[in-house]
Amino acid sequence: YIFQRARERGAERIATFGAVGSNHALATAIFAKEFGLACTCFLAHQKPTANIPATLNAHLELGTELVRYGAGVNRRELFRRYLQNRQVWVIPLGGTCWLGAVGFVNAGMELAAQIESGELETPDRIYIANGTMGSVAGLALGLALADLPTEIHAIRVADNQFVRREVLNRLMIKTATLLNRFDPFIPADLAARSRIVWRDEFYAGGYAHADDATLRAVDFAKENLGLVLETTYTGKAMAALLHDLGTNDAGRSNLFWNTYNSRSLPTVGQENPLRQNLPEQFKRYYDTGRPAA
Repeated sequence: YIFQRARERGAERIATFGAVGSNHALATAIFAKEFGLACTCFLAHQKPTANIPATLNAHLELGTELVRYGAGVNRRELFRRYLQNRQVWVIPLGGTCWLGAVGFVNAGMELAAQIESGELETPDRIYIANGTMGSVAGLALGLALADLPTEIHAIRVADNQFVRREVLNRLMIKTATLLNRFDPFIPADLAARSRIVWRDEFYAGGYAHADDATLRAVDFAKENLGLVLETTYTGKAMAALLHDLGTNDAGRSNLFWNTYNSRSLPTVGQENPLRQNLPEQFKRYYDTGRPAA
């Protein structure tokens, strides 16, 4: 929906924000290329993790314009240089806006269709990582629209400046209100019908930090479920599910919502000339990236 809106408005370039290892930023770059649009990603430093080199490699292969963002950066000058007079459509951090949330409203409706067709039973709970909240907002609205009684357990993985209940509520209300304007069949009070359980206890001390519970969850998923997770988002959501199962505090039927990429990413060798296109400050992640950080 976001990319179609950008195309309709005559954009020639997409810009977005994230941390260096951001899956959202990489997904934005991938889809920008598919839509024939250039892409600029403003990336901030984060705690090193094992997946960052592969993420940066993929950006290099895609030709993403990578720009250092965050502390110590003059944002006004940065935006003037990289956004002004370039026909840019800016996507918020995490893609979190009402139009982005609509994609997950559809995801909730798709799940409802699978349940109706008998592919799976109605889950009592869904466990999902909660970063910039767009996925949780849209999924909760989609389930409410389908009149499913499922609880969403939203596992906080980002700092409170990005993840706040009142902001989530405003996003859900705005999304439902605008959907109602397009289609009166969609109740304007849909947000009030949602079922979200806010979970803070698996944050592990910070964004991209991991504790023993996160590491065990990632290992469990790989060894027993054939799922490749990571320690920043999905590992924490899995840790919550495993904790609740282990303490007999889960639902009778539980669904883990995997928000991580399942496709392999390209490799750019140490001597590959594409590495020269990296901002100098990002090159250190090839040396310090390590598992479980």
